[in-house]
Amino acid sequence: MQNSLKYLLTLTLFLSFFINFAQQRGAAMAEKIKITGNVIEKNSKQPLEYATVTIINSKSAKTVAGGITNPKGEFNIDVSPGIYTITIEFISFKSILIKERTLDKSINLGTIALLEDVTQLNSVVIRAEKSTVEIKLDKKVYNVGQDMLVKGGTVSDVLENVPSVSVDIEGNISLRGSNNVRVFIDGRPSNALNMAEALRQIPADAIDKVEVITNPSARYDAEGGAGIINIILKKGKNRGFNGSFIASTGIPETYGISANLNYKTEKLNFFTSTGYDYRTNEGAGVTDSKYFNPDSSVREYIYENRDTKRTRKGISTKTGIEWTINPNTFWTNSLSYRKNSGKDEDLVTYDKSDNQQKFVSYSYRLNDGNDNGKDFEFSSNFIKNFDNEGHKLTIDGSYTKNKDNEDSTIDGVNLTFPDKGTFGTTLNNEIQEQFQFQTDYVLPTGEGSQFEAGYKGNFNNLNKDYAIFSSDNGNNPDYFLSNTLEYKEKINALYTQYGFKVNKFSYLFGLRWEDTNIDVNLINTNEYNNKRYNKFFPSAFVNYEISSQSNIALSYSKRLSRPRGRFLDPTPNVSSNINSFRGNPDLDPSLTDKFDLGYINRWDKVTLNTSMYFENTVDVFSFVRYESGEFVDPDLDADGKAIPRTGTPVILSTPINIGKEQRFGFELTLNYSPSKKWKINSSFNLFNTKTTGDFTYINSEDIAITKNLDNEAFSWFARVNSRLTLPYKIEWQASGTYSGPSNTAQGRNLALYTVNTAFSKDILKDKATIAFNVSDIFNSRKRRSETNLASVSNYSEFQWRKRQFNLSFTYRLNSKKTDRNRNAPKNNDDDGGY
Repeated sequence: MQNSLKYLLTLTLFLSFFINFAQQRGAAMAEKIKITGNVIEKNSKQPLEYATVTIINSKSAKTVAGGITNPKGEFNIDVSPGIYTITIEFISFKSILIKERTLDKSINLGTIALLEDVTQLNSVVIRAEKSTVEIKLDKKVYNVGQDMLVKGGTVSDVLENVPSVSVDIEGNISLRGSNNVRVFIDGRPSNALNMAEALRQIPADAIDKVEVITNPSARYDAEGGAGIINIILKKGKNRGFNGSFIASTGIPETYGISANLNYKTEKLNFFTSTGYDYRTNEGAGVTDSKYFNPDSSVREYIYENRDTKRTRKGISTKTGIEWTINPNTFWTNSLSYRKNSGKDEDLVTYDKSDNQQKFVSYSYRLNDGNDNGKDFEFSSNFIKNFDNEGHKLTIDGSYTKNKDNEDSTIDGVNLTFPDKGTFGTTLNNEIQEQFQFQTDYVLPTGEGSQFEAGYKGNFNNLNKDYAIFSSDNGNNPDYFLSNTLEYKEKINALYTQYGFKVNKFSYLFGLRWEDTNIDVNLINTNEYNNKRYNKFFPSAFVNYEISSQSNIALSYSKRLSRPRGRFLDPTPNVSSNINSFRGNPDLDPSLTDKFDLGYINRWDKVTLNTSMYFENTVDVFSFVRYESGEFVDPDLDADGKAIPRTGTPVILSTPINIGKEQRFGFELTLNYSPSKKWKINSSFNLFNTKTTGDFTYINSEDIAITKNLDNEAFSWFARVNSRLTLPYKIEWQASGTYSGPSNTAQGRNLALYTVNTAFSKDILKDKATIAFNVSDIFNSRKRRSETNLASVSNYSEFQWRKRQFNLSFTYRLNSKKTDRNRNAPKNNDDDGGY
């Protein structure tokens, strides 16, 4: 209770500070007048985003204010009363000049139409550089193109820099501290069985931006208790032939080459993003364990050391064509293909001591694995704009097929007792097919009001064959496990929502209905699990416009988290023979009620976004560790035979459904530009999580043990990203992340921090860029935890990827690094439809 009071006091102080700051700022701006307007293309009547509006003092000829247009082509600029010259510019368009205009009160300049300048269409197109992070009231958009820190990296590296998002040591994603997050790629859900590994196979150079939606409306999938992360891949849009080539190399051995090209005519746009990538990740870990007898006396000590080396190589491509059928109708089709192969080397050594910490034995376990996979996807998107007011119909369809094969050999060698050696093999073959169809209809019904409705069908089939074999010292097979996992998913959804505006209040109310039918079957052992349910998911949003620069919003939505990937996969991870992991195919979905109160304010150099949120989840997923009932290195009787239920117990980690989880938190995101040469993006999140539930298992003595998993944990994490232009136009970027410690039901997670940095320099008349980055400068990104069970207590740390160095070279054809996607269809939503 005391912690909760401190927590509420902290939040109150934060809010008081920001409200006071906003009021003071508003008072300071009261003396100024507002210049507003709207910029469009003259022929198509489409809004021009990023058009530049400059206000110049007519007497001194100095620029006193300015800005760029938003996605609707609107601008809003504050100036003191006076006589000004106003210019409205957009590259490849003829500028408009308003000379010596007397401005003594706020004024709306109306709609300003710019005409294309045909003499410039084939020249280099330049725009002002976009911010690394764009903060909007309903989502945060992270633009990857200008981020040096991820050059030569993967999607996982990109997500590490996204506000509100965290990526743990093994590549698992969480949003606001919760891992119940749904990942989309180009607006379509990714159902990869191993999401962390799937994201590592997509190079960062193929990513355009990442959208983070913490409280989605009824239009979006209900799945993802914490929210949705949408990864948008690059698509060329500039007129004519243009693109870029990127080559990179690094230490540990890493190299790659990619090309992002497109050729655009008035009606057609051909685009491709193709690359080859070879990557090496080296990791390490330790687990120091103390094992206890049933009477709680110490039995033995085992110190594990782990060294890993993972290599991946592959080719990926996305190629497509966009057809502008007429100015209001667009049809895009694309093909994606990825082929990857890799090798895993995992060496675990065991140093065993007795209860007096005297040496007993030394052994090691070498896991040598190989994997290869192929992914294919065809997607089609059709957009019909009936007018320029937002009345449109969108139809999306996609088909995806994935194949993955893995095999490994595991040699266990006991250097002290050679006769205790072991040998094993594992085999995993997986095929997955997914079909998705969606249609959305949007109908404006008046000034500031809009009706929307749609349907989505998602059909997913996965088959995975796995087999695990082990023997005693290469003879006498003593363990064999094989099965076929069959996962069938059918989800049909309907939604409708209506939004309207009354004075300064905006409202959006929606309702989504989803019918879910999922089969999780283990064919060989005749275990069949069917999850069939249909539910309504309401959502409500109220937004109040304090001023043109600031808003406050209250939102609610009901969310669903379906167990996926490693949560369901029953294939045991046997890299270590005494610490194992296995999924649970009988997991039920969890339901979350989400409440969010957000405030956003934009000033000339600062954008501030704060949020208080509360999430109430039932049937939440939680990982537990317990005795599996198996033993390693049993004691021997006088005849040399193993004594049952003796030796080192195998500890299993697996997810289960427990009772309820309540999460209450505060989040702050701040963008600050002290000058044109310096940009700072920062985010801060603190939260309190209270979990209630019990777990029962059978221990090694065949006794039912019930563990109370009630737990209350307070944690926080912060991230700062700074970008500075140094002398000689050298760009320097640095980022730091810190995750605070937190208690768990069975132990404690310790603090983690990491620091990255990068330098870049434009060369060859800005047609090329060379960049150098260092990931995890202090080699500190290690997951550290403590676990306390009745049979064992341990300290463990693991580092999935050690410090890395990367050097990249980018060369641009007929474009500079600040080119904007000017000729994209203006009403084609980037999310691709959810």
